[in-house]
Amino acid sequence: MNYVKNIDELTVIRNDLKRQNKKVVFTNGVFDILHAGHVDYITKAKEKGDVLIVGVNSDSSVRRIKGELRPVVPQHERAFIISSLKPVDYVVIFEEDTPQEIINKLIPDVLVKGADWSIEKIVGREIVEANGGKVETIKFVNDQSTTNIIKTVLERFKK
Repeated sequence: MNYVKNIDELTVIRNDLKRQNKKVVFTNGVFDILHAGHVDYITKAKEKGDVLIVGVNSDSSVRRIKGELRPVVPQHERAFIISSLKPVDYVVIFEEDTPQEIINKLIPDVLVKGADWSIEKIVGREIVEANGGKVETIKFVNDQSTTNIIKTVLERFKK
């Protein structure tokens, strides 16, 4: 079964979930080189509701945000990997730099980001709260990052 959907498919699914009174959680990220921090974060996001939808930045979006050398892993592979994680119900790839348009269409019950974001700066906060939803942050449990993994690999290959 393919859990990677486009926004139109997800909108239909979201409407059905709303009729079923399912609590929908949304989070997003680049998820370039998957690591334990990503899995911990996604697992904790799922605990906030019944259904977890993860937005994955497209390759062009990642290049604009992280620079021309990123992503390392192409968008469809990143989406497939994320969709294969047990806590994840659906994945959507988005082209924009932020997931604002997806959040506007899905209006999740819970919007989640890492604790490195202040709630006031979380994209989509206004529409989620205006519709009775909650915005929450999740504390990172380790210092893992794709950038640090890339630095480690490069340093080791220099030797």
